[in-house]
Amino acid sequence: MNRSILIILFALALTAISCRKDEPVSDNIRGRDYLYELMNDIYYWVDDMPVVNPKNYSDPYTLMEAMKFRPIDRWSNVQDYDDFMSYYAGNFVGHGIRIGVDDDDTARIVMIYKNSPLYASGIRRGWKIRTVNGVNIGALLAAGNYTQYNTVMKPATAGIVNDFVFSNPSNQAKLVISSAKAEFDVNSVLTYKTLNLTSGLTGYLAFEAFIDVSQAELEEAFTFFKAQNIKDLILDLRYNGGGLLDVANKLASYIAGNSQAGKVFVKIEHNTQNSGDDETAYMLSTTFDVNITRLVVITTRRTASASENVINSLIPFMDVICIGDTTNGKPVGMYGINDPKKTFIFLPIAFKLVNSENDGEFFDGFAPEVLAQDDVTRDFGDPEELSLAAAIDYLETGGTKGFPYRLFKRPIIEPGRPAWQNNTFILRPDIGK
Repeated sequence: MNRSILIILFALALTAISCRKDEPVSDNIRGRDYLYELMNDIYYWVDDMPVVNPKNYSDPYTLMEAMKFRPIDRWSNVQDYDDFMSYYAGNFVGHGIRIGVDDDDTARIVMIYKNSPLYASGIRRGWKIRTVNGVNIGALLAAGNYTQYNTVMKPATAGIVNDFVFSNPSNQAKLVISSAKAEFDVNSVLTYKTLNLTSGLTGYLAFEAFIDVSQAELEEAFTFFKAQNIKDLILDLRYNGGGLLDVANKLASYIAGNSQAGKVFVKIEHNTQNSGDDETAYMLSTTFDVNITRLVVITTRRTASASENVINSLIPFMDVICIGDTTNGKPVGMYGINDPKKTFIFLPIAFKLVNSENDGEFFDGFAPEVLAQDDVTRDFGDPEELSLAAAIDYLETGGTKGFPYRLFKRPIIEPGRPAWQNNTFILRPDIGK
């Protein structure tokens, strides 16, 4: 099979699909047949796939669901080509926010991009959303009524206006804003700063996705950390569902430092019929490295794929401590494969990733050393935010304080980030040809 390959902790493969000129074939049928050949070639669990007749399915979406190896494969899927490529270029259409619900079923901003019009209005993580277009969306999310929530929020189309009523976390200010959805470039580094702890100067980095813009943003953050001569690093990956493997490689290399350059970052293992494609990625030599003693990673169930592989790749080289909740559990990756007409991106699980010690069976995720609440009432980097407070306590006391008196509860957070984005990718120059 001739392949055009993108690895996101997955890859692209292309085959020629022929048809008779006198028999017009729809994009759905063409895509379905293309996917069937693809799955029988590169799918990691090719020997365990259900036996199906592709002609019983009208499109690649339903065929993919039928061919997945369950219950392990929670990730393989099919996406629109243009939407997929736009996301990984860092393009966004909307208000630039993710919304969650706190313990009182009050809607809160849990994340906001810096180029969002709402950010320019002063809105930050932790702010309360009283209503949107007169509707209490916190009640909708608490009830799991995402259909009505999406109706209230309206489609992701530039120019669509929603009327928000906000209040700050302490209820001391009320702000009424009519905000139009806009198209803008996102930022993946949400914030970075230093914390003066009793254990030493510590860097804090909140990082949301491994995408194209991440490289320059990470270089800026680690240039700052290196100049400040930080001793430890708190890496906040609580909402990071993955992305480009080469960006993950750079982040791991910055953290591991040049003393580990040339050592194994990850090994990429395919199915038996494609074992010749197995390869190894190595830690990089870089000018953005920091000489840290300990790495503390803030995690949740939304911490997935490339994020987990950064954790797994660094375990052989340094003390890595997870604080928060158990991670997603995705040690496998996907090739994002476009059909010749660039209508679809096919995202089948195509390989597994292991570290330098050949460890990579974390399907149950990485359990935290200290269980801590994702505190949606406070902004990233606030030392009183419960997950960060637990991370600080671990660095300063070894976790002796702990937080056993707090009821641990996972906050409800609207989808905001489609499940297909929870992956690791490898991009190659010949993608899409």
